[in-house]
Amino acid sequence: MKDNKIRLQKHLSTCGIASRRKAEELIEAGKVRVNGRIATLGDKVDPKRDKVSVRGKTVVPVTQKVYIMLHKPRGYVTTLSDEFDRKNVADLVKDVGVKVFPVGRLDRDSEGLLIMTNDGELSNIITHPRSHVNKTYRVTVGGAVDDDQIKKLCEGVVIDGKKTLPCDVFVVERREDRTILNFIIQEGRNRQIRKMCAVVGLEVLRLKRIEIAGVKLGGLKPGSWRELNERELTRLESISKERQEEQ
Repeated sequence: MKDNKIRLQKHLSTCGIASRRKAEELIEAGKVRVNGRIATLGDKVDPKRDKVSVRGKTVVPVTQKVYIMLHKPRGYVTTLSDEFDRKNVADLVKDVGVKVFPVGRLDRDSEGLLIMTNDGELSNIITHPRSHVNKTYRVTVGGAVDDDQIKKLCEGVVIDGKKTLPCDVFVVERREDRTILNFIIQEGRNRQIRKMCAVVGLEVLRLKRIEIAGVKLGGLKPGSWRELNERELTRLESISKERQEEQ
C-alpha cells in the first residue's frame, strides 16, 4: 500500500498556514495537533486522512494561491503574531481577502519590498539558503565609505560567529555627511546588513529592500500592496522549478 504521508511542516506550508520554517516553530511551541494529539517535529501526516489543527482551528488545503508585494514601512514587524503588540504587516494586507504571510523578513527599522503569499512551498524555496536568491538593498550609512570597507563587505565578514557569503556592494551616491550604497546579497540572516556594516565601522541610517529575484519594488508607496504581475510570477516560478530539479 502506497505511503501518502508527508512531513507535518510541509503539509502546513502547503495549506498556507505559514512558511515551512514558521510551521516548525508552531510545532515546537505545541500549537499543532494531529488527530487530537499534540504534534512533535518530525511527525508525518496523510493529508487525506489525518485531521490537523493549529491553535484549535482545523487546517484545510489552499484553494486559491495569492502572491502580492507590499511596501513595508519602517516601524512594522513581519512576525504575524507579536507578543509586544507592535504594528504588524498583517494589518496592512487585511483587504487581500485571504491570509498571506511574508516570504522572508525585514526588521522593524527597515523598509521596502516584502513578498507575501499563501504558497508555503514557493516561500520555502525562495528563502532557503541553498537557493541563492539575489536580494538588493539601498543602504544609507553615515559619513564616508572607503575602498577597503567596500572590499571587506564584498569578501565577507564574520557576524554571529559565521562569515557572510561574498556579495556585491557599490556606491550609488556620496554626500557630505552620508553615503548611499547598494548591497546585493544571497543570504537572509537576522539584521545581516546592519551587522556587516557595524563590523567595518559603518552606521546604517536607512535600509530599504528594492528587489528580490528580479522582482522590483518600483514606485509602490509605503503601506501599499499589489498583486504580482504575470512576468514577476513567471520569474519566481522559474526559480522554484530550477531548485526542485536540483534536489
